[in-house]
Amino acid sequence: MSKRDYYEVLGVSKGASDDEIKKAFKKLAMKHHPDRNQGDKGAEEKFKEAKEAYDILSDGNKRAAYDQYGHAGVDPSMGGAAGSGNFRDFADAFSDIFGDVFGGGGRRSHVYRGADLRYNLEVSLEEAARGTETKIRVPVLTECEHCHGSGAKPGTEPVTCPTCGGHGQVRMQQGFFSIQQTCPRCHGSGRVVADPCTHCHGEGRIKKHKTLSVRIPAGVDEGDRIRLSGEGEAGINGGPPGDLYVQIHLKAHPVFQRDHDDLHCELPISFATAALGGEINIPTLDGHATIKIPPETQTHKVFRLRGKGIKGVRSHHPGDLHAHVVVETPVNLTERQKELLREFESCCAGHEGKHNPRAKGFMDKVKEFFGQ
Repeated sequence: MSKRDYYEVLGVSKGASDDEIKKAFKKLAMKHHPDRNQGDKGAEEKFKEAKEAYDILSDGNKRAAYDQYGHAGVDPSMGGAAGSGNFRDFADAFSDIFGDVFGGGGRRSHVYRGADLRYNLEVSLEEAARGTETKIRVPVLTECEHCHGSGAKPGTEPVTCPTCGGHGQVRMQQGFFSIQQTCPRCHGSGRVVADPCTHCHGEGRIKKHKTLSVRIPAGVDEGDRIRLSGEGEAGINGGPPGDLYVQIHLKAHPVFQRDHDDLHCELPISFATAALGGEINIPTLDGHATIKIPPETQTHKVFRLRGKGIKGVRSHHPGDLHAHVVVETPVNLTERQKELLREFESCCAGHEGKHNPRAKGFMDKVKEFFGQ
């Protein structure tokens, strides 16, 4: 029987974040875990299916292979990276996500992955269209190089927590009920730092700024994210680091406005060019282009230049450039220019329907509205 799509199994979209995938698996695992469904083979199979999907989608490399090749990309029998044959013991799998929910008080359940970070990066329209490489400086929590993340002063080690005896759990008796909870002193790690590292003050992590090189692919758009795996905050108690997501924001451009792969711009033309026609040069991201303006061109006329837009990251062909005509009214006229315009207006008098049909039509509608 063919396997179901892993995203369908977890009930998430293909663009789901790591946190969304983790939450989806947690919900399914809580529902179908064998400890909660004794003897229910159907629940056991659903738990296995959800865990297999999580194993693949929570690993960046395996997820990339699955997204590109499907199940064949992660099936060991076909040369893939992973499959259900590597499925771990139920208790081990569950404790990775839920720690001590089902009594797993071991130290491993308190090894945490570092937090993901986001960095907002502004790029120009030209950089977004052509792609570029830039350097960013990011504040992150990194593993203390002096204590190597243990939090203990070099030459010493954390000791067993005297409160919980190293179990990470304490049991409290309340009447007939016995409640087990995370140790308030060691916070579940089972160990405490007696002699803290002077550099990180026992935290095991220190705040630093690191400089990273980011390659911006050609065609990125507003809101796109670039993932830098392992460049987030350091993990806790030896856990893996998180990821850094570089969020793209486009700077305002003095000429163009972007709409996905298309570009838009205003094209101001003179009164004479609009009336008589002519040729005009307009800018593009690749240089200049010439547009032929036909006689009697009106404001809001749009000229489309095919292929002069942007080729998006996921597009096969570039978009178009749309030039929106704006007929510009002359300003700062001389007396002679005003005289010529009055003469022109006088020549048109009595022929409004021929020379100004839109104005004539509008006035006719106004008269009709008022019953004149």
